[in-house]
Amino acid sequence: MAAKYSAVVEKTLDHMANMRAGKFDLSWMNANPDGWGTKVKASPVGITLDNLNSVSPYGDIPEYGSSIGSMAPRGCEIPPETPSLGIYDINEKGLVWADNVAKLYDEAVARQWSSTRDIPWDRLEELPEEMEKAICQVCTGLTEVEFIAADLPAKWLWRINHDFHEVKLFLASQVMDEARHLDVFRKRALANGGGLMQASPGSENLLRAIIEAPNYTVASSLMHILAEGFVLTLFRHGEFIAPSVVEKKIFRLCMQDEARHVAYGTMHLKYFLKTYPERAEEIHSILAMGEQAIFALNTEPQSIEPRAILAGGGVDNMHEGLLKTSYLYTKQITEYLQRLKVAGLDRTERISIPIELPVD
Repeated sequence: MAAKYSAVVEKTLDHMANMRAGKFDLSWMNANPDGWGTKVKASPVGITLDNLNSVSPYGDIPEYGSSIGSMAPRGCEIPPETPSLGIYDINEKGLVWADNVAKLYDEAVARQWSSTRDIPWDRLEELPEEMEKAICQVCTGLTEVEFIAADLPAKWLWRINHDFHEVKLFLASQVMDEARHLDVFRKRALANGGGLMQASPGSENLLRAIIEAPNYTVASSLMHILAEGFVLTLFRHGEFIAPSVVEKKIFRLCMQDEARHVAYGTMHLKYFLKTYPERAEEIHSILAMGEQAIFALNTEPQSIEPRAILAGGGVDNMHEGLLKTSYLYTKQITEYLQRLKVAGLDRTERISIPIELPVD
């Protein structure tokens, strides 16, 4: 008895029969004549995204993504019967773009590292208990905040039109970076006879504001420029709190990743404000809220005290550690305001928190 197939299967079987009989279509060979014959010249390091974007039509990035909203790659010919998926609703270049995003993606791919292989775990030495507890508390807090740094780009990435695939590629690399960060800080907390310590309710309030942000640029400003900017400065001055070469290496490797994320956020905000200058007040408002949430972390002992212990070299030297922590905080504020100026948003006279910590 002959099998009964659906109309779709029967049509496919008929087409396969035609091909067996030598009847081929081959119309696809005449597709996209404007794009055929393109030859991309490789750079000394290989073919980069910028190399691809130097040739037309493939490097022509539209101000508005394809209205069809499919997964068809930018620059190919799209048949009229291609279905619209209706989920890629972030379709404006100004909402996601940064002029440095292609370079940052290529750098991210080239500079991947392993928390298993590239950290000198064999050089960990036993620390005084108060120092071990302090570094474990810092690592607990950093593990906590790295979750949002991975979740936020993942939340928005899948909604971005594929015509802006450079942004999608970069955000995917950021998800991997942040996964590696939370992995390495958790490993450090458990690697030397200590363990995870106490979570931060204040951090959770800030992280919630980031993940619940009403649009991508607001979320990016809160995370890439404010939150990750503060963390980047902390990593750059890791010698204040790193009790051994192990933590120094961790901070150094995380710093190179964090710098990319902050660089993207800064240049994205610049592109956004150039495209939508009327929305500057929206960014000012959300940053004021974020600044106060970050400053409020100084009321939490689990946030500020372990860094003071590490910076001072022990509980008995916490006051000296606070002085160093105050210096670091001022650097965080100074660098944060400078990044905003680069982006075209001056908050020097509008910042909602003190520029210095009152520690004397």
